[in-house]
Amino acid sequence: MRSMSIDSDDGYSRRPPDLEPMGVVDIGSNSVRLVVYDGAVRAPTAIFNEKVLAGLGRSIASMGSLDAAAIDSALAGLTRFSTILRILGVKNVRAIATAACREASNGAVFLARAEKALGMRIGILTGVEEAEYAASGILMGFETPDGVVGDLGGGSLELIDIDGKSLKRATTLPLGSLRLIDASGGKLDKALAITDAELGTVDFLARGTGRPFYAVGGTWRAFAKLHMENQGYPLHVMQGYAMPTDSVIAFCEQIRKGKRIAGLANVTKARREVLPFGALVLERTLRQLKPSQVLFSAFGIREGLVYKLLSPTERERDPLMAFATEYARLRSRSLEHSVELCGWTDALFGPGGPSESASEKRLRYAACLLSDVAWRAHPDYRGEQSLAGMAHAAMAGIDHPGRIFLAMAAFFRHAGPSGKAGEVAELSARLIPLLSQRQLERAKLVGAAVRAAHMLSIGRPGIIDQSPLSFEKDKLIVSLPTSYAALDGERLQRRFATLAALLGKTAEIRLQR
Repeated sequence: MRSMSIDSDDGYSRRPPDLEPMGVVDIGSNSVRLVVYDGAVRAPTAIFNEKVLAGLGRSIASMGSLDAAAIDSALAGLTRFSTILRILGVKNVRAIATAACREASNGAVFLARAEKALGMRIGILTGVEEAEYAASGILMGFETPDGVVGDLGGGSLELIDIDGKSLKRATTLPLGSLRLIDASGGKLDKALAITDAELGTVDFLARGTGRPFYAVGGTWRAFAKLHMENQGYPLHVMQGYAMPTDSVIAFCEQIRKGKRIAGLANVTKARREVLPFGALVLERTLRQLKPSQVLFSAFGIREGLVYKLLSPTERERDPLMAFATEYARLRSRSLEHSVELCGWTDALFGPGGPSESASEKRLRYAACLLSDVAWRAHPDYRGEQSLAGMAHAAMAGIDHPGRIFLAMAAFFRHAGPSGKAGEVAELSARLIPLLSQRQLERAKLVGAAVRAAHMLSIGRPGIIDQSPLSFEKDKLIVSLPTSYAALDGERLQRRFATLAALLGKTAEIRLQR
């Protein structure tokens, strides 16, 4: 577990105002994409994201070369990307190309044209480098990843063993969705035999047994999105979406066998074509790996490239806390006050209060940091907007239960532990069943604590730090300095009474002597 200490004057609390945006151009075997991030930092935010499904790898297996129409589509996209980068003023740009370009007989000719269209050098990744970038993307997006990473593109499948910060053995296989369609003549039975034969050459797959499998790539993300829709899953966030291995295999079989799948018509034509082959590769990979679960990732090669550029110190930062601190700096009235809340609420979980694990403390700190980001919204809708914002925020280093905890804590901070009439949004009613009773009770407790604190401090720093909490037998006491005695009143008393009741205590607001 990383240290969660927060200093409002260090790198956790604010980024330089001249943070330089960074662009990544990824020329893949299926898509050509440009992503512009706000900077090369631990929790980067994409400020622009666009792709072209050019299909460069469509004819690699049968022809050994890039298709002419695909080349034209890719070059048109790269020309547009060059103009976008110029308009946005992005000077720090990295461009990479993967399997199709490195293997095609006309790959070098295409890359020369691509570099001219884009106006910069394009680096060609080896298969192992591609796997390492994908694994680095997982390091960017998960707190302590430990398992096997699989990155399925249009031209290849990369597999790599990751153990904490260490990247272990890696391999690349010619099992990309487009390539598999080409090699099998579009026959799924033949594709299955090809897939099993290639996977059979990987001698480290047994290391994946009983550990998570991290699924990367657009086709597998489309697969997960379909599964969410078919399950009626309420949180449509890809990052950290977890599925039991048996459920993934069963859904793969449904897709491969052409069973009726709800929402399939909403998948783009280009993705629908490759989806059965991507599902086949996922199914056969899981049957050999036998992982504990499958975790889908929105982070991949592009985020891995950014991660590799970070300093060792920046890499060590907790991704969730990095996001929460920066978001609070940008959106809340006072980051200093948000940081104070972390320490002030520590007293609730000390002697006399409920127990708290290290991971629960981490989520509480994140909830405190994010507690005031909806202050600009209309008071009647802050609960709903906080709920939706936290549930769908582009944060990393958190699983779905943790994300829902933050969303509900933010909701209760504004709406109160029981919610106001008419304010309990449909989304909250659908998310609550995904939490354990303990998580729900903690979300109410943290929300009530922050709600009481904001009534005391008016969202300003320097007040709650002088007004500590403590337990005395069956009482929860907040001790006010005499200089803030006039802040005591009916509304403050009511909010502290609500907080105390959640702890099975009575509240007392006491003046310091």
